[in-house]
Amino acid sequence: FKAPSRDHPALYRDLLRTNRVHWIAEEPPAELVREKMMECHFRFRHQMELVPCVLTLNQDGSVWVTLVKPARAITPGQFAVFYKGDECLGSGKILRIGPSVYTLQQGKNQEESPKKEEIDKIEPAT
Repeated sequence: FKAPSRDHPALYRDLLRTNRVHWIAEEPPAELVREKMMECHFRFRHQMELVPCVLTLNQDGSVWVTLVKPARAITPGQFAVFYKGDECLGSGKILRIGPSVYTLQQGKNQEESPKKEEIDKIEPAT
């Protein structure tokens, strides 16, 4: 897929799933085990700014990562690295990515504008 521009909505996503995460200090962090969710930050490219996210722990040790704001060009095969403050918590390989912002916008646009036939059903022409 080639997007028409570098910041086209099709390049942005706010959901991804990793494989089993390799945790550094705690296996996995107590808060994540207790709450099944945890706020932290993540990056998937060296030097990129940290992005706030929420981790949801799966039974197999993988996590769903929900980003506070969509990030550009997340790709399966890259590593998601998780941080709490300055501490690196661990990392997991990105296996799956959620729908793009573009796809989600297309879905919303279709929901918001009913087709003419549907309007005719609701309001019969007089």
